[in-house]
Amino acid sequence: MKTLKINKTYILFLFLIIISCNRDNADKYLQKGNIIVKDFNPLINWNIGINGKKTKKSLIDKLIYLDYTDAINGFSIPSVNQTQNGFFTFHFYVKNCDTKSKIFFYKIFYQNESYKFPETDKKNPEKENKFAYENFYGSWKDTDKKFAGTCLIPNDNDFHIIIDSFCIIGNPRNEQRYYDNNKNDRWKKNPRVGNYSFLLVVTSEENIKEHKIPVYIQDINKKNNEIFVNPYYYFLYGNGDKLLNTVIYKFENILKVIAKPDLGKGIYINPNNFDEKKFEKNFTDNCGQTQYLYNNAPFQQFIHYIDPSTKMDNIPVIADVLKDNYSKKDYNWNKSFYKKEELIAILPSVAKSPCKTVFSDNTNHKIIIKNPKTSFGKWEKENTGIITRHGFTYGKYTIKAKLSELLNKSKIWNGLTNTMWLFTQDLSKWNYRRSCDKEGYLEHYYGGRNDNRVKNVGYSEIDFEILKTITHCPSYQFPPAYNYSADNQYDINSWNVSMPEEILDNGNKIIVSCTNWDMACWQPENFDVGCQSITYKDKTFYSHRWDHWYRALNQRTFEDDDTLFASDYYYFQIDWQPEKIIWRIGAEKNQLRVVGYMDNTVTSIPDNQMLLIITQEFHNTKWWIGSPYKQENIPFPKNDITGEIFEFTIE
Repeated sequence: MKTLKINKTYILFLFLIIISCNRDNADKYLQKGNIIVKDFNPLINWNIGINGKKTKKSLIDKLIYLDYTDAINGFSIPSVNQTQNGFFTFHFYVKNCDTKSKIFFYKIFYQNESYKFPETDKKNPEKENKFAYENFYGSWKDTDKKFAGTCLIPNDNDFHIIIDSFCIIGNPRNEQRYYDNNKNDRWKKNPRVGNYSFLLVVTSEENIKEHKIPVYIQDINKKNNEIFVNPYYYFLYGNGDKLLNTVIYKFENILKVIAKPDLGKGIYINPNNFDEKKFEKNFTDNCGQTQYLYNNAPFQQFIHYIDPSTKMDNIPVIADVLKDNYSKKDYNWNKSFYKKEELIAILPSVAKSPCKTVFSDNTNHKIIIKNPKTSFGKWEKENTGIITRHGFTYGKYTIKAKLSELLNKSKIWNGLTNTMWLFTQDLSKWNYRRSCDKEGYLEHYYGGRNDNRVKNVGYSEIDFEILKTITHCPSYQFPPAYNYSADNQYDINSWNVSMPEEILDNGNKIIVSCTNWDMACWQPENFDVGCQSITYKDKTFYSHRWDHWYRALNQRTFEDDDTLFASDYYYFQIDWQPEKIIWRIGAEKNQLRVVGYMDNTVTSIPDNQMLLIITQEFHNTKWWIGSPYKQENIPFPKNDITGEIFEFTIE
């Protein structure tokens, strides 16, 4: 009888625990076996709402801007300037529904949701997407930490608070690929911008010690059969979802991360381009090689590589094409008047000294770039521009700028190409693109069709190039039927040749050229040459590739020059996603329209880290076959040609 009485008491005790736990579960507490978890909040010490204002509410979407202060070695979210110790504090409440006191184990995960592959395979949802491991996810800064243990939680029918901290950092898996001389170069895999989700896993001691949760999930630095496994897949869709006594709690709100560098914080001068001892006199407080600028300046002066094959024989004329209203007759007469021996053989040039053609205005928080004027005997068409110093993978890159107008009132081109482009941060192995498994990439930017085919390359580039040229598609309109009569030095009447109708009809138009350099990887299912159409949101875009060895896919649209460059500012956006690239322009940020679209069915989308470059440059029109005006027949600039950049965001 005594034993029976004990058993009945024991059964009654279990029953009360179950009733208590089930009641909690009915109140939307998460329970699995003997564990109940509630009120998980990963951001209790960050109270900036998505509108940028402080809030007392905890369960809302939140916003944080990347802190560029001393960020040259990589970003940390949050920084030491944003929270007291440079960590997010999180907490949750746990209740022990077992018959005895227990130690539970927990781990927090984060993942970028804006620029990711789905965790599951489209055709087989039970299987992990083969690219899910590429998603940007992490946990503790030290991956060796694995799961953390709670204190001994009594079975007292009460919730017990657990408080811990974490941060979002570069190279969150601590991969050796991004190490150099045993140093973890976290800047080589910076955190992605966009929305982050947070996942809390609370489990039993048995699941940890008996490795029911695999070591490659406990420590995200480890691999399974040489491949990383995404913990979001494992816990939300894979075997982790079936674990006993394991609560999987996904926070219902997101953290939005935006990069918005202050354009007035200075321009760093790379010592590889300019020697400090020689050019110290050119440096200013806001442009130079000080330690402060090295640590904090978000941009540096960009120095173009000049291809020796782009040498031009330029007319010996100096004029302000835009302000002097240089006419079609002026253009035609000058290109015909000068003898060959009178032409000036030049290459486009770059700055010979720093800080003279790029300026960071710390009062108005903008950057000014300037193509300098030339003079007789100093014949130059000098390129100018800036480049960011912090690389990212993916993002919506938006530039607010007033770059140079390209056409004057007579619709004559001033010879400039306005560019905004993403360019590989490094060609080294740490920055290689995903493998091209069909034939491979062409190994070099230059090299022609006889170049080696290789599985991986570091080269990547996504371009906006805006200039006076023509489209290639539809193909029946190309090449244009120009009437290039032979120049006759002694027949003035032959000098002023009329332009063909298709050029005159688009006289006020310039070309917005959108390009992805895929290094001729043949892997996309619809890889092709010539003019090919692709549709995005009921709009058709025509892509052009010269041949199977051409390293880029290009789309071109006509736009009005005054609309883009005569107004106070205009917006340009490259939306770089894992499976597509979208180019947009517009008068306001909320009025952008699509002018280019490509996806991974037609081109290989880069997945490595890139920098943004903004330039005004003198392209040799050999690169732009069919252009109505040739660079060598455009005068040298009589006055400085300026462009202004007012705002730059990545989100």
